[in-house]
Amino acid sequence: MKFFFYLAAVLVLMTITGCGEKKEDVSGNVTVYVSEDQVFSEPILRDFEKETGIRVNAIYDTEESKSTGVMNRLIAEKNNPQADVYWANEPIRAEVLKQKGISAPFVSENAKQIPAVFKDPDGYWIGFSARARVFIVNKRVEEKPKGITAYTDPANRGRSVIANPLFGTTTAQMAALYTVWGDEKAKNFMHALKQNSVVISTSNGESADFVAAGVYDFSLVDSDDAINRMRSGKPVMMVYPDQETGGTGCFIVPNAAVLIKGAPHLKEAEILMEYLLSKETERKLAFADCAQIPLHPGVQMPAELKPISAIKVMPVNYSDVAKKMIEIQPFLKEWMGL
Repeated sequence: MKFFFYLAAVLVLMTITGCGEKKEDVSGNVTVYVSEDQVFSEPILRDFEKETGIRVNAIYDTEESKSTGVMNRLIAEKNNPQADVYWANEPIRAEVLKQKGISAPFVSENAKQIPAVFKDPDGYWIGFSARARVFIVNKRVEEKPKGITAYTDPANRGRSVIANPLFGTTTAQMAALYTVWGDEKAKNFMHALKQNSVVISTSNGESADFVAAGVYDFSLVDSDDAINRMRSGKPVMMVYPDQETGGTGCFIVPNAAVLIKGAPHLKEAEILMEYLLSKETERKLAFADCAQIPLHPGVQMPAELKPISAIKVMPVNYSDVAKKMIEIQPFLKEWMGL
């Protein structure tokens, strides 16, 4: 309901211009660059068109570009922006855009109840609808992993798998551990993974399939990878890691809505930003196959998900994680033998 009040207010403001004032160019179009998977993001954007009458020009990342294609395009277009909004599938690249002066601050009425940890303090990106980094565990395993250090337990030697830390959310999680633990402890953990014969897969999806097939006992994956296998009837379960008192907590990867500096269609961009950050958008993404966790309180969600308030969250600063991801690349390449 707040979204529609906001929309009405914006439309009224658009029609009120004083004598001699230049009327704003409102074309009824908005261009959004999207790194969230098209199969999940496109239905949301089509609903936006139907509900607002604003036509959406969406540019999606391809599987081959792995979420970097549209970001690089935004960087190349810095001095002549073509996009109005960026829908990022994680906040790390949103931080890069902030540091490069490509995004603009935005104050969202709809995002007031989203916890501060999932928002840039200056408003350059706002998180919504998150994935959690969880263990997918084969049900035959008697001693379930409770925390990320289960990877280094000698009892689990050669029985676990993790996606290549040079890519995707595994890279972000390693960088997050560096910011929480410090460099020395994080490097020791990485060396201990090798010593304990942890297997490296090509992706979170492959890791989840290995566990579902009983090839390995457990793996850290994104929550949607675990839930999709559970819904398919595979003999697996999901464990949120490090939930005990004093535990590191579960690393959360929210989507991020970003307003582009110099957006050609500013009013439409603001309306789209509020739409993405609404409770209804979070409800839709929770029930989609991506099974994303709402960051607003009180949003309806499927039974497989825990509300964000019931999860002990890893206390990270996403700006620090973004910087650390770049810093640790040489070490990760060396660790992978490259």
